[in-house]
Amino acid sequence: MEDDRPQDPAPEADPIIEPVPGELVVDHSGQSSESHERVNLDRLRAAADQIRASVGKVIVGQHELIDLLIVSLVAGGHVLVEGVPGIAKTLTARLVARTIDATYSRIQFTPDLMPSDVTGSTVLNTHDGTFSFNRGPIFGNLILIDEINRAPAKTQAALFEVMAEQQVTVDGITHSLPDPFFVIATQNPIEQEGTYRLPEAQLDRFLLRVVVEYPDQEGERDILYRFRNDFRHRQLQEIDAVISRQQIADCREIVERIHIRDELLDYIAALVYRTRTHPDLYLGASPRASLAILRLAKAMAGLDGRDFVTPDDIQRVAYPALNHRIILTPEREMEGGGAKDVIDEILKAIEVPR
Repeated sequence: MEDDRPQDPAPEADPIIEPVPGELVVDHSGQSSESHERVNLDRLRAAADQIRASVGKVIVGQHELIDLLIVSLVAGGHVLVEGVPGIAKTLTARLVARTIDATYSRIQFTPDLMPSDVTGSTVLNTHDGTFSFNRGPIFGNLILIDEINRAPAKTQAALFEVMAEQQVTVDGITHSLPDPFFVIATQNPIEQEGTYRLPEAQLDRFLLRVVVEYPDQEGERDILYRFRNDFRHRQLQEIDAVISRQQIADCREIVERIHIRDELLDYIAALVYRTRTHPDLYLGASPRASLAILRLAKAMAGLDGRDFVTPDDIQRVAYPALNHRIILTPEREMEGGGAKDVIDEILKAIEVPR
């Protein structure tokens, strides 16, 4: 086995945790939880604010998309962004990537794209008769996959190992990907011509899915005002890297240390289990969904300035974490509504911890 993951220099000691023995933390309902070590969130919130400020120089609105991209980045998961063409899905993802001082690749998925075009391939060196591995564009820190659902299942399968295990195996040799490794994929609605439905196993590897809608009339006007004298989008050149790979690693460590009560872990388990027994769902969520909600809720709490998770954090991330992992029954689809309605029903049915 070959491990060619680049080794970063050891960071200088910079303590994140500030122990406060015996201190009680009060959640949003006024009930005190068990004592826990306090977590310094300054670096996490500063990094998020810097990304928001940089992206906001160009993007009008899209606050939910930007926040969920940041939450996923610091939670250590991949993002699927869905919406009709022309609503700045790709542009927003590209700008978020530009704010990080890391290697960046963009892969345009097409029906004729082969797996080796993504992961790389082994080639023969005609000079000495040896074989060497040529890395594909997936080898990078931040990967933007544009229109992911325009490639067929064979190419989609090439991403299974990459996204779940952060490695590529070619001809029996495993090649590790650099750290951090963050995939942002965009897709058009399945009704659009020339698209393929993503396999459920691949959808499950995305930490969350964001569904982006058209801007309202006021937002549309603001876009016109901003770009009326900038047809070539020269403002894009103003976006520079504001955080480093080490800062991303630090933020992820901070998120891991954010406290969550046992009752809230039980609450997450109950929500996800209910998706497997709900009469209107043909396919429920996997244990990977439970872990996704846990990670996203911790990140959401940290960005809100709290070093502990509340039920509100779990409810805020439940829809983006679950909407792509469940399948409605044909009967429910015929009645109308969608995944959001079912998830809302589940949230209302499960008792909220106090």
